[in-house]
Amino acid sequence: MSEKSSSSGSDEDVDPESGQPVELGGVLSKWTNYIHGWQDRWVVLKNNTLSYYKSEDEREYGCRGSLCLSKAVITPHEFDECRFDISVNDSVWYLRAEDPEHRLQWIESIELHKAESGYGSETSLRRHGSMLSLTSAASALSATSTSSFKKGHRLREKLAEMETFRDILCRQVDTLQKYFDSCADVVSKDEFHRDRVEEDEDDFPTTTRPDGECNHNNNGSKEKLFPPASPKGMNGIDFKGEAITFKATTAGILSTLSHCIELMVKREDSWQKRLDKELEKRRRVEDAYKSAVNELKKKSHYGGPDYEEGPNSLINEDEFFDAVEAALDRQDKIEEQCQSEKVRIPRLTPVPPGDVYSTIGTYRFAAKVEEMVQNHMTYSLQDVGGDANWQLVIEEGEMKVYRREVEENGIVLDPLKATHSVKGVTGHEVCHYFWDTAVRMDWETTIENFNVVETLSDNAVIVYQTHKRVWPASQRDVLYLSAIRKILATNENDPDTWLVCNFSVDHDNALPTNRCVRAKINVAMICQTLVSPPEGDKEISRDNILCKITYVANVNPGGWAPASVLRAVAKREYPKFLKRFTSYVQEKTAGKPILF
Repeated sequence: MSEKSSSSGSDEDVDPESGQPVELGGVLSKWTNYIHGWQDRWVVLKNNTLSYYKSEDEREYGCRGSLCLSKAVITPHEFDECRFDISVNDSVWYLRAEDPEHRLQWIESIELHKAESGYGSETSLRRHGSMLSLTSAASALSATSTSSFKKGHRLREKLAEMETFRDILCRQVDTLQKYFDSCADVVSKDEFHRDRVEEDEDDFPTTTRPDGECNHNNNGSKEKLFPPASPKGMNGIDFKGEAITFKATTAGILSTLSHCIELMVKREDSWQKRLDKELEKRRRVEDAYKSAVNELKKKSHYGGPDYEEGPNSLINEDEFFDAVEAALDRQDKIEEQCQSEKVRIPRLTPVPPGDVYSTIGTYRFAAKVEEMVQNHMTYSLQDVGGDANWQLVIEEGEMKVYRREVEENGIVLDPLKATHSVKGVTGHEVCHYFWDTAVRMDWETTIENFNVVETLSDNAVIVYQTHKRVWPASQRDVLYLSAIRKILATNENDPDTWLVCNFSVDHDNALPTNRCVRAKINVAMICQTLVSPPEGDKEISRDNILCKITYVANVNPGGWAPASVLRAVAKREYPKFLKRFTSYVQEKTAGKPILF
């Protein structure tokens, strides 16, 4: 389904008077159910509410559903760049925008409305004139946060005390060191003077001398005649007081260190408890997740667009096949209605002469085209018997469809071959309408859109096309080179061969995207014209010509789908395609000159 999106406002627009985001409206694709798939709906975003209507014209009849965005969860899809999901409790809306830019616009607008829905947002506070002071903000802390803050503050106080004690201790150490140095000098000088007195006591009388030297008394004893010298400043130090202060400082340091260690241990216990709580929460969440996964595996789900093709699809093969069959039936009914209502406008498509179709060309893919043409002429026209392992799966009149079952990495790659005979048309005419892009949409009903990426020559073009999605299969796109060739017969008794070869190529202007799965094809339409002689002298008419068609197709769908479903679809769709196309060619050529 093609998504459209338009909006009446930007996601960044805010009404300057009310301060509220402006209304946003547009077309989004909304998932309905697995039968009807995606449907276009008119979606309106207003006043924190997301509502949808069947169409813009039916807004007056009321919305079909709405969501309040206060507690909504918006989830962009992981793989689909155009899709986003909105969930409120058990209610989920699956939405797709036209392109990633529109998806981003919608998501940002919804988030803006959601942010403006309560009283806690910055804009709402501004709108109501509220002002938060630093004191009120600090008072809003929880009890746990406040307790943790106080603990941290006390620890910082103790560390500051440690800095103060360190400065005091350093000054006390310097003072005591000066005292100890002074004491050492005094002891050293006293010993020096005593040695000199002992050496000179025999050479001097023991009488008292005015210079203060020592002398001997009557009983022969020796005594000093001068008081001991005191170092400068030593008498000003209170050694006992300094010692007491030093002891008190070291005791304070030890006490503060013990307090710090106690605080750190409490802090470690607090963080350990928090860690244990978080680990317990994680364990409970993991257990809940495992239980949910197990419950999900036990149940069957049908509700969302994610339940589609893939090796892990939750839809079994029977349900998958039923959904594909229902989608194909709907497409057939739509095609029948279009055919009955459509008035065909004649197209005047110029047909180049046959010799133009016989040339190879000099474009960069010319060698590859020649290789593919030769392979189809060598192998595609071979008989289906022998060791080819072709299995006849359909036989309806002149049409026979064969298939070979081939799988690679679980992906069905069954080559298909069909033979058919159509009266009244030539091989040139069949191949011309099969190749001509101007009439492609007249007979091809599975294409959603296509365009010519590059015209290589008069008989070769590169085409990009997307095919209609058949849910639950993902949408496919194809980029291929289409070339038409006329192969001249080597024997004059054999007819010439017309061939259209379509095979996948790469091109910078049509790179793969996440929206579609890129399929690979190698298809050939090979036609030969048989002419039966008319009676008498009559001119050859369309009653005298017969076109033998050989159609071969090798398709790699690019992704997994149940093998039984793919083979059932191929068995159903290929015969319908050949009948539809050949009937179209007969209709277009009726009454016109024969083009050999």
